[in-house]
Amino acid sequence: MKTNYEPKPAFVERISKLLNDNKEDIKVFFESAKTQPKKAFRCNTIKISPEELIKRLEEKGWKISQPLPGQKEIMIIESSLQPGESGKTKEHLLGYYYIQEITSMMPVIALNLDKNDIFLDCCAAPGSKTTQAAALMENKGIIIANDLSIGRISILSANLERQGITNTIITRHDFLQLSKKLKELNMKFNKILVDAPCSGEGNIRLSPSTYLNWSEGLLNKLSGKQKRIAEAAFQLLEENGEMVYSTCSYAPEENEEVIQHLLNTYKDKIKIETIKLPIKSRPGITKWKNKKFSEEIQKACRIYHHDNDMEGFFVCKIKKLK
Repeated sequence: MKTNYEPKPAFVERISKLLNDNKEDIKVFFESAKTQPKKAFRCNTIKISPEELIKRLEEKGWKISQPLPGQKEIMIIESSLQPGESGKTKEHLLGYYYIQEITSMMPVIALNLDKNDIFLDCCAAPGSKTTQAAALMENKGIIIANDLSIGRISILSANLERQGITNTIITRHDFLQLSKKLKELNMKFNKILVDAPCSGEGNIRLSPSTYLNWSEGLLNKLSGKQKRIAEAAFQLLEENGEMVYSTCSYAPEENEEVIQHLLNTYKDKIKIETIKLPIKSRPGITKWKNKKFSEEIQKACRIYHHDNDMEGFFVCKIKKLK
């Protein structure tokens, strides 16, 4: 029996409101949701240059493009491959590249990391953003990569080892408990990523089964958890430190509402930063149902899958003021 992966009426209604009831925009959104994105990956510059990697892959008959001029390490496989082929090459096993959706790379790009940073990845496994951060930091500085699940930690560890990453400490904790321990040690970070556990609304192209599990009750439950994680992470920022909050969801409950919670909690200690991403994005919203959000939240980036032929994401960068 074929599973019917169709959006629930409540989901359609919400997306329609987010797209300002623009019928053409809504139509393209749901039509695009039924298609598959091209396979994207990221060159691991710790081990190999983008030029050398392309040369090796083109010798296999692959056609490779680099869609973002400022990020030569980001690549797309334009040719048609057999299922699983991209993960079975010698180059993949040697850690020369990491298979990762391009929108998933945006939070780390927004953080603008360098080799002197002390960086905390709060919800790190399986390691796509941790390995990306390590490469941008040239395998220097310090990364603490945390996750709770031992199964996911095992995958994170294997990915770090395959990528040749040596600047990362793995911790296995509930993040709220870890944040308390780090506060007791007076440990501070100048860069933090909260890529929060979310409903996965933005991944409906790759995971249409998301439609089956989706509910507004789930969004509200996750929103409470996300607020607690984001608040705990902000407390670990040093003065003038920067934090990116991101999800692969379109839901305001998981995005703007969480940022508004931080603004309400920390008031004059927090500032939302303007970010420029190398792909198309739309501003954060300031109204949702009966709730109003700060105009500053428009500096956040909403990435819709039909705008870029990629997956959906939300990215917001904040700074801790003196």
